Amino acid sequence: MVTVDIIFKYFPNLTEDQKQKFTALYDVYKEWNDQINVVSRKDFDSFYEKHVLHSLGIAEVIQFQAGTDVLDVGTGGGFPGIPLAIMYPETDFYLVDSIGKKIKVVNGVKESLGLENVFAGQKRAEELKQKFDFVVSRAVTQMPKFIPWVQDKFKKKGQNGYPNGILYLKGGDLKDELKSVTRYKEIIELSDFFKEEFFETKKVVYVKM
Repeated sequence: MVTVDIIFKYFPNLTEDQKQKFTALYDVYKEWNDQINVVSRKDFDSFYEKHVLHSLGIAEVIQFQAGTDVLDVGTGGGFPGIPLAIMYPETDFYLVDSIGKKIKVVNGVKESLGLENVFAGQKRAEELKQKFDFVVSRAVTQMPKFIPWVQDKFKKKGQNGYPNGILYLKGGDLKDELKSVTRYKEIIELSDFFKEEFFETKKVVYVKM
């Protein structure tokens, strides 16, 4: 079984509060997952690797500044939003999903951990009126379909190392999928940061909006 130590290995400078929250994640999700299945049960032994560390791949690409607003579209049970919210307590994360019971889990996890920078709602991205610095997501759909959902959701001015845009966790060969995306984009290989076999084909795709 992969333990929380895999998080501490790659992110050695966490505060005590962050360490406690990351450690607590397993039991909190286990309890919710027994009621509402948001993490594949056969995957649960690799929870920290395939869900938490995978989400934190975005934290290897960008360090969100205080006051940044991040939207997590199709968050499911809270990935990548919840691990990122622990990592960046001064950034606000808005987690949306169209399935109510998944948002119920997110709110349960938020309350258990006392995550005051997490806001969750049962919504589609298109319904939101608010503007954000970044939109994050974990392989909800193909990128050419995803961009129209969120293209009017961005603030004009940025304050981070990357201009405002999409940070998308995706796996496999993306050449064909990204061919029609004409905006500036970057593909960052997670295997450059994480040495586990799971990350060999995993990427963060950045698209400037």
